[in-house]
Amino acid sequence: MFGFLKTNFLGDTNVGLYGFATDKYALLGYEPNKKILDQIKKILAVKIINVSIAGSQLLGVFCAGNSNGVLIPKIVEDYELRRLKERLDLNLEVIKSKQTALGNMILCNDNGCIIPKVLAKFRKQIKDCLDCEVGTGTVANLRIVGSASRASNTGCLCHMNAKENEVKMIEEILKVKADIGTVNYGTPFIKTGIIVNNKGFVTSTITTGPELDRIFEVFK
Repeated sequence: MFGFLKTNFLGDTNVGLYGFATDKYALLGYEPNKKILDQIKKILAVKIINVSIAGSQLLGVFCAGNSNGVLIPKIVEDYELRRLKERLDLNLEVIKSKQTALGNMILCNDNGCIIPKVLAKFRKQIKDCLDCEVGTGTVANLRIVGSASRASNTGCLCHMNAKENEVKMIEEILKVKADIGTVNYGTPFIKTGIIVNNKGFVTSTITTGPELDRIFEVFK
């Protein structure tokens, strides 16, 4: 069953800024109360790991990953990296780029990964960590492809201004169906308003009915 939960974190509707999910685990920079945490676990059906990055709760901004590995910015603190190593039996790669908002810059699932040209020199590191094909591109002519889209292993929802060739590229590299839409009552930056895997998704309380319909259509 593909389920969903509408909630906010710390009163913030931008739930996707606080983490991301794969089919093996979910990372959250914010630890909700037990009731909400239990609901998230039930919806995503994976273990939830709470860890900050550079002392920030906005883990979804700084990290990207799939079921094979996690890409971490150079600003990570030693204790945070140790916690990730203790909790995740996966590839962990620190990307030493001045572009530290990796979650905003990278779009990936278990099948593929899309990065902007500014990260092209890290392509091999990213490919080895995530163990998947890595291509370069934009979404809606934006290099913040991770912010403008959100992908799972079943679908990818893209910025409402994504071009046809960009959507086609996503489908070819990530090997899923892709379409355009919004979240959070009209926000085109999809990552901000959703955490999703193949079991379900978490979105904000202001995500509208038509937006929910599109999310189900793309990811279910």
